[in-house]
Amino acid sequence: MATENTVNSGEKFVTKKYPFSTQPIPRLYYRDPKAEHLIQSGQPVILTGSNLVGSAYHWDMDYLCSNLGCGQYTVYTSSSGKFKYYDEKKMPENKDFKPPTSHTDMTFQEFAAKLKQERNNEKERMYLQQPLNDTVGKWIVMDFTNFNWEWANQQQKTNRWGPLTSNLLLVGMEGVITPAHYDEQENLFAQIQGYKRFLLFDPDQFECLYPYPIYHPHDRQSQVDFDNPDFEKFPKFADLKGYEGIVGPKDVLYIPMYWWHQVESLSGHGETISITFWYKAAQTMKVVYPLTAGQKVAIMRNIEKMIAEALNDKSEMSPFMSNMVLGRYT
Repeated sequence: MATENTVNSGEKFVTKKYPFSTQPIPRLYYRDPKAEHLIQSGQPVILTGSNLVGSAYHWDMDYLCSNLGCGQYTVYTSSSGKFKYYDEKKMPENKDFKPPTSHTDMTFQEFAAKLKQERNNEKERMYLQQPLNDTVGKWIVMDFTNFNWEWANQQQKTNRWGPLTSNLLLVGMEGVITPAHYDEQENLFAQIQGYKRFLLFDPDQFECLYPYPIYHPHDRQSQVDFDNPDFEKFPKFADLKGYEGIVGPKDVLYIPMYWWHQVESLSGHGETISITFWYKAAQTMKVVYPLTAGQKVAIMRNIEKMIAEALNDKSEMSPFMSNMVLGRYT
């Protein structure tokens, strides 16, 4: 089942229909006071006109091949087209876990050559994910230096975000999907080439998305398969409500910390090239009540981490948590 989406450029996309309702992510000019208010309120917004990465709008596969240098880049491969993150450090404690993707390091030139060979291979998808580092060529450095840092730094200052931790370069084949998850940093997601569909969910939808236990390699990922949801196992998924928008070249999407998001690279426009700007959590001077849904998620994570570390045995987590609640808070 599919639905049709239209973006400001007039482009129309046929996208998969999921069993939950969505409303559009606001799309506003970056200087619009409404956009500023949304960011300050921790609400997502698609920003136009910012030129955050305007000096990189000419980046395509040929340009990156010529100028990224000979550094090693991490390339993930998936036979399903889905690239679900997993924490390798947690795999030894989860002996039965099977990684949904494989990854290897290669130069960007090797990646581009392999991508060209696999472009028509419907059984395998590739996705490059790598922080920009000091191995890049001088022209990439110059492009990077000429990003609209004045505006980015102003957002960081105004919203009291912590330090910028990384700029991640993402290059994906058509049809690549990053399943629903949330992150613990603020994110300005800048699109350079191609189109991506974003499904976003407020942290108050936490119980509808059933995240994996904190000790699991898929921590922060939803257990629900959006393509084939098991409503008996995850009944509250039927109550899920979200936001939806298509991010195209020159757009910047603000993804607030703890907001769930699923990202899909749309077909028909070649590879997608994106850059993320990751910032640590806002530096809050005092706690203001009532707490936001995101703050409650942070509290739950910290408690769960503390219990997992103290017990040091994942098999004890479920009975321990149950004993805390059953008959006392139920």
